[in-house]
Amino acid sequence: MSDLPAWISSAREHWRWRGQLRPPFATEPAAGQVSVWDFPRPPRLAQDTREVVVRWGPREVARTNRAVLVLETAHPPGFYLPWDDVARELLRPAAGASFCEWKGPAQYWSLVDGDERIDAVAWSYPRPMAGAEALSSCVAFYATGLACSVGGAPVRAQPGGFYGGWITPELVGPFKGEPGSEGW
Repeated sequence: MSDLPAWISSAREHWRWRGQLRPPFATEPAAGQVSVWDFPRPPRLAQDTREVVVRWGPREVARTNRAVLVLETAHPPGFYLPWDDVARELLRPAAGASFCEWKGPAQYWSLVDGDERIDAVAWSYPRPMAGAEALSSCVAFYATGLACSVGGAPVRAQPGGFYGGWITPELVGPFKGEPGSEGW
C-alpha cells in the first residue's frame, strides 16, 4: 500500500511511456547521441560535471560543475544548479506554483536587476518528495530569455513553454512539449 495520496498515485500511473521501450516515432540515436526516450519514469537524478553557465545579458547568473540532472522519459534533462553557485541576489520570489507528481511543490523565481526583470524564469523544490531530495538545495532555469550553455555548447529550450528541460547537442527526441505530445 502506498503512502501517497490517491491523486498523486493516479498522476504517476497514467504515463504510457516509461523508458523501457522507445516508441516507434522516437528518433533513433546515432553514435554519441542519447534518446530522451531511454530516460526512466519515475525520473532518475544524476550528477553532471560539465560546466553549466547561465547568463542574462551581461550578467553571469550561475556557473557550476555540480549540476543535478533530472532525466525523465520524453524530456530533455532539467539542469538543477546548486544555490551556492548562483548569483542569488538577482533572484526574487515570483507568483505562481505548480506540483510535480515526482518532485513535489515548486516555487518560482524572477530575475531582477534594477528596472530589468524576467518574471518566473526559474523554479526550485525547497521541500521535494522522496526520491528528489537532492533538488532541495538547487534551482533550475528556463533557457528562454537567457544564454545557457553546457560544456561550452549553447542549449535550446524545451518546446512548449511549461517544461524547463535543456536540449543539448547530444539529445534526440521528439521532446515533450512539441505539438501533439500531450499524452506522452
